[in-house]
Amino acid sequence: METSTTSFIVESLTRAIVEHRLRPGTKLAEQKLADHFGVSRTLVRQALFQLSQNRLIRLEPARGAFVAAPSVEEAKQVFAVRRMLETEMTRAFVREVTPAKVRALREHVAREKAAVAQDDVPGRTELLGDFHVCMAELMGNQVLAQLLGELISRCALITLMYQSASAAEHSHEEHAEIVKALAARDEALAVRLMQEHLQNVEASLTFEREQPVNELSLALS
Repeated sequence: METSTTSFIVESLTRAIVEHRLRPGTKLAEQKLADHFGVSRTLVRQALFQLSQNRLIRLEPARGAFVAAPSVEEAKQVFAVRRMLETEMTRAFVREVTPAKVRALREHVAREKAAVAQDDVPGRTELLGDFHVCMAELMGNQVLAQLLGELISRCALITLMYQSASAAEHSHEEHAEIVKALAARDEALAVRLMQEHLQNVEASLTFEREQPVNELSLALS
């Protein structure tokens, strides 16, 4: 029971961070979280420790827990790692592509399009990130899917801090083009499109801006 409660707290806070409801630098007070979730501070502490392992929050001695605020250097490093991983993932995907895998990606891209059209910010943020995890899952590589999931969670924070304007529609269109290249088994094109896509996301970030901080109870309500 305790494990499932801790997991629920981790999931709720992760979603609030990824969906941009909790801003970088927000203080995560243990007692407030315990009151909100109706649990002990011990369970909250366990959840915060797990989130610190994923780099989504930072724990500071005598000060408490805060939503992580990635540095410019860290942001660039995260995108560099994603390019390395996803270039090879795209190559491997083309070699084992099937009509069923292409169909699954097309269905995902259709959900992205709907979320962008409805201006569903939390939904599109999650779906645009999940596209990359979905590719890894369709390959049956759970280790890669988990690694990408963690990197993309960190990217959600980075885009929140540094994105100059919504590049959501552009990202969705690029995903659609990647799927076309995968379906055509055009490895060179698919790899080039994936690399350009990740470079475009990084290029849309503005690395010199102050960010507002949200109130914890509002973000979780």
